[in-house]
Order: sequence, then structure tokens, then C-alpha cells
Amino acid sequence: MAETNFPSVNGPICPIPLVHADTIVMGHGSGGKMTNDLIRLVFQKHFNNSYLAAGNDFALTQVPAGDGRLSISTDAHIVSPLFFPGGDIGKLAVCGTVNDMSMSGAKPLYLTASFILEEGLAIADLEKVVISMQTAADEAGVTIIAGDTKVVEKGKGDGIFISTSGVGWNTSEHNIAGNMAKPGDAVLISGTLGDHGIAILAARGDLGFETNIQSDVAPLNELISDILAETPEIHVFRDPTRGGLATTLNEIALQSSIGIIVHENHIPINDTVRSACEMLGFDPLYIANEGKLIVIAPAEYQQVILETMKRHKYGQNAAVIGEVVDKHPGRVIMRTYIGTTSILDVMSGEMLPRIC
Repeated sequence: MAETNFPSVNGPICPIPLVHADTIVMGHGSGGKMTNDLIRLVFQKHFNNSYLAAGNDFALTQVPAGDGRLSISTDAHIVSPLFFPGGDIGKLAVCGTVNDMSMSGAKPLYLTASFILEEGLAIADLEKVVISMQTAADEAGVTIIAGDTKVVEKGKGDGIFISTSGVGWNTSEHNIAGNMAKPGDAVLISGTLGDHGIAILAARGDLGFETNIQSDVAPLNELISDILAETPEIHVFRDPTRGGLATTLNEIALQSSIGIIVHENHIPINDTVRSACEMLGFDPLYIANEGKLIVIAPAEYQQVILETMKRHKYGQNAAVIGEVVDKHPGRVIMRTYIGTTSILDVMSGEMLPRIC
């Protein structure tokens, strides 16, 4: 199947609209007129910037002057259903890569996006996804500068798969990474856990009751920028996506060779999420989040970080949930409501399929 980068509209642009344009057909991946029409009438229509308008198979961008480091990330996104309360696969794709870049303290700048489209997908649904991606990119302050499309036969995809890559610029003086947590650090979370996973279940009709839970999918780069502006030292930023809070903290404990203690009664969880998890036998600490931020920093800065997060729309339910210790390296221990302790291990297997 021919490569079909968004900007590669070769030859004169034909004003004739998409042929049989209600759904994706195999011809949209052929590299010919139908591909060009799809690029022009859906992708270029909404991803409207000078990089794509140049019509090349690449984008030349300006790298900020001065000292700094590039932050580069890539991710693939699958979710069922494609549209869910609070978001869709397009918003998920943009926010996921923006957030991955931001965890180093970098400023996200550019994204690329690759789409695998299934034959039979409604063009109207594709356009809704593209519009959602552009809206999320605008909020995050990034530009989608290049991309690629492929089409697979009906029954061999899941509507849309999206892969994104991102480039950002990091001027932070500090080395913010998963191996930088130190004994004495405080552990904070920016808000309630499990919202995304339960919103997906609700969209699938798997809960057995109606709920107003919305996915937390959101770009976190502005929140991170605010924290960095107010705090002289941060050791770790991490978004607890697949595997949830428990798995992510275990990864950090192993990377840094430290122990982490979390306090169950300090962990913010929406009452509806808690009830749904109890009914279905899930643990909200292992459910994916798409708009939450773990911050690990010296305890002396925990109050200013907490206040900074609470001022931001994506941090209003922030809380200090634990501390880093020099005991039991590589382990996460939870102090329960009743005063006992339990080990929070890494999640084994997949709790919810196709959620990020």
C-alpha cells in the first residue's frame, strides 16, 4: 500500500469531492485521487498550518536557540469505543504524547500522527476525531506538522488506530526522571483516580447503571509548567496511565531503588468510581488515567506544589498521598484505612482492554 503522508498531495488538487464519501473504502489508501481528496478535505482542512501546506514528505522546523535538550516521544493509541464521555481517540492521542514529553519538564512543540483506518469507517466520524485532535493541540500549544494514512480491509482493524510522535524542548536545569526519587521526598497526585477507565466502561454499557463520570483525558503541560515556575526542585513527574497509580509507583521505586509508602485515606477517588470498582471487583489504583500527574519532590516543597496544582483546572483535587523512604527498595507499601499495611504490586495482565 502506497505511503500517503498528509502533505503529499501531488499534482493539481481536484475540486471533485470524495467519491462515495460516507465511509472509508480501500481506495482511500491507494495513494491516488481518493487518498488526495481524503487528505485535503479532512486532514488538511483541520490541520491547517504552513508545514502541511508546503506539500512535502517532511517538515523543517526551527529549534529554539540557546541551551537545552530535545524531548522526543512516540505512542500508539487504541480505544473501544472511539468516542467516550469526556473524550475520544483523537484527544487521547494528542494528550498522551504531549504528556509523555512534558514529564521531563520539556515544552511540547510539534506532533506527527499516523492513522490506520478500517474500511467502512464513517468519514464523519474520522472528521470528528481530527477536529478533536486539533482542539487538543490548540489547548496544548502544539502543531501537528506531518502524518501518514493507511487503510485496512473491513474486519482487520478497529475503526481507527492512531500513532503519534512528539518533539519538545527542555530548558530545565534539573534532571527530572523516574530514577531521581530520593528518601524524604513527598509523593503527590493531581486528582481523582480511575475516571478514564470507568468512563470507558460506561461508554461500553458494561456498568449496568448510568453514571456522569467523564474521562480525565487532558494535556498536562501547562500544569507542569506552573509547578516548575513555583518550585525550585522537582525529582519526578509521571502520568499514571496503563497500570494506574500502583503500577507507576512501582516503576519509579525500581528505577530509583527506593521504597514508597502511600496512605489509602489520602488517595482521592470519586465516589462513583469507587462504587463501580467495588461492584465489578476492580481496584481503582490499577485503572488507567489519562489526565493525572504524579509529582515527587523534596517534602519541604509539598505545600507550594499542592497549592499550585489546586489553582489549575486539572489539579483541583490534588493531594499529598505518600512519601519516599530508604526501606524496602523497589517496593510500594500502602497504609490502609484500618492502620494495617499491604504491598501494592505491579498489575499482572490487562484489567480493561483497549482503553488508551
